[in-house]
Amino acid sequence: MSAHSTSSPLKTYVTIWAALLVGTYVTYRVAFLDLGPFNAAVALTIATIKATLVALFFMHVKGASDKMIKVVVISAVFFLLLLLVLSMADFGTRAWS
Repeated sequence: MSAHSTSSPLKTYVTIWAALLVGTYVTYRVAFLDLGPFNAAVALTIATIKATLVALFFMHVKGASDKMIKVVVISAVFFLLLLLVLSMADFGTRAWS
């Protein structure tokens, strides 16, 4: 027998969907704020949180028992972090005139 949470899947999906909508609205509102050099970092942070929610719940990574799924997720997170670090390094070293 597999162990499932006591809440209904529909309630979980609606909750995650609402969180994604809130994240989209926060991204929209933050785009109009002048955060200086942190605009890109804030936008990427919000996008990463939203992508994590999608992967965990809609792609059923949360609760997966297969070890290969965990290897794929860990490698994807590693390459995402590598991409973000290199992007921020490029962004931070550009000469803005």
